[in-house]
Amino acid sequence: MNLREKYNIPDHALITVAGTVGVGKSTLTKALASELGFRTSYEQVDNNPYLDKFYADFERWSFHLQIYFLAERFKEQKLMFEAGGNFIQDRSIYEDTGIFAKMHADKGTMSGVDYATYKSLFDAMVMTPYFPHPNLLIYLDGSLEDILSRIQLRGREMEKQTPLSYWEEMYGRYQKWIAEFDACPVLKININEYDLLQDQQSLEPIIAKIGDKISRPGALSN
Repeated sequence: MNLREKYNIPDHALITVAGTVGVGKSTLTKALASELGFRTSYEQVDNNPYLDKFYADFERWSFHLQIYFLAERFKEQKLMFEAGGNFIQDRSIYEDTGIFAKMHADKGTMSGVDYATYKSLFDAMVMTPYFPHPNLLIYLDGSLEDILSRIQLRGREMEKQTPLSYWEEMYGRYQKWIAEFDACPVLKININEYDLLQDQQSLEPIIAKIGDKISRPGALSN
């Protein structure tokens, strides 16, 4: 018996992995998909036409970046739903408005008019009963120190050159965001509770928790 069957995880489920930059979303997404026989949906970073420009000039490019992410994630969410689920998704669409766009609006690196336009579009597209919300959001959590260490280890130059204050601000906002999030069921996992690079067996306890959470009433009604 495979782990999906062992822990009663339906093959039509849509599971999203969320958390701040460098927390290990892509690694967990790949491992879960492989073990459960699910397909993957990754955040598109390498081909993003705005990302490098954004890190160089937040104020000039924040609105463009958020609109790009909103469009791409909405299209991907629709495709996964139409394909019948069976996906592990790297990063949720909710983080864009709840974390990044709001942070730039609050800090003045996105104008009030641009933020109002973005939020209006997000609400019309996503915050409706017709939008295919995930059956479960896995939130990867950890200390700020551990997350900064992983960012440095990953070695993306544009991230390494970003001021520490930016990562501190983002970390605090993630903590507040997940405490208030209610668009779908949430499973919190501490990044120090597993090590998929050194111990593949540490994945099974996570899958057991997924099975328990997703089997609860309402988790599959989205």
